[in-house]
Amino acid sequence: MDLAGLRVVKAVADTGSVSRAAETLNCVQSNVTARLKRLEEDLGVPLFLRLSRGMAPTPAGRVLADYADRVLRLVAQARDAVADAAGRGGRLAVGTMETTAAVRLPPILARFHAENPDVELTIVPGPTETMLGEVLAGRIDGAFVSGAVEHPELVSQPVFDEELVLVEPVCGITSESGRNTLLAFRRGCAYRARAETAMREAGRVPYRLMEFGSLEAILGCVGAGMGVTVLPRAVVEREPWRGLFTARPLPPELARMPTRFVRRADSVETVALRAFLEAVAAGNSGGGAASQAPTQPAGLIPSRAAC
Repeated sequence: MDLAGLRVVKAVADTGSVSRAAETLNCVQSNVTARLKRLEEDLGVPLFLRLSRGMAPTPAGRVLADYADRVLRLVAQARDAVADAAGRGGRLAVGTMETTAAVRLPPILARFHAENPDVELTIVPGPTETMLGEVLAGRIDGAFVSGAVEHPELVSQPVFDEELVLVEPVCGITSESGRNTLLAFRRGCAYRARAETAMREAGRVPYRLMEFGSLEAILGCVGAGMGVTVLPRAVVEREPWRGLFTARPLPPELARMPTRFVRRADSVETVALRAFLEAVAAGNSGGGAASQAPTQPAGLIPSRAAC
């Protein structure tokens, strides 16, 4: 058993197929098949069931795939730790929600890059649910996510405190269809879940939901009067969107949304990761409060729905 064999086991378990595992590992299918056969002969147990379509791990295969995941993650951490110790910068992969990337991260990334030019930094965008899965799988070193995080394998720390607002074009939504259309990111986004709760509590049911893959697309369609969305106030009250939208406050119990940085509890805090968290803390030292510019009532409380 060696690292190459463990990579094969993990790839087949993750993809459910020898052909897809070969693509992931950038090798030919015969190599994957041969390594699996040698491992099964070495361990004396079948690791995968050969199905009509694809492959499924046996109980022994699931155990080995779990160990392979942990071993390969430790190897990657060891490589980065050695690079840290040798002063070569290392690598760092950070996940983030798109809204955080658009508003909060630019000054943090600028500071981090200026102070750590040798670190190979990768930013991976995605909704909260996806980011949590990526951190748990060890594919990224940490991530910015929204809401409370309770998982035995994760540690988290609060970094920003966002105020969510109802976003409409500055001229307002004139059609009933537009008022009852929610423009949002795909499922797994914490802001979308909060927005759907707000629509239901406001009595805007049934409402139509339109999914988008980018912040720019959502705001562009809101600006065209197609519907409303719910986003952090900091997004719409900064350039380039300042003055293009009306930010209406939500009920207090829906408005506050903390952003946390999460990572695996068993991960090694490398020099690169420590420097990144220091840049986050320095960038947030001025306070995370949202702008207090005057707004109009949201109308998302049924007793005074007037928007």
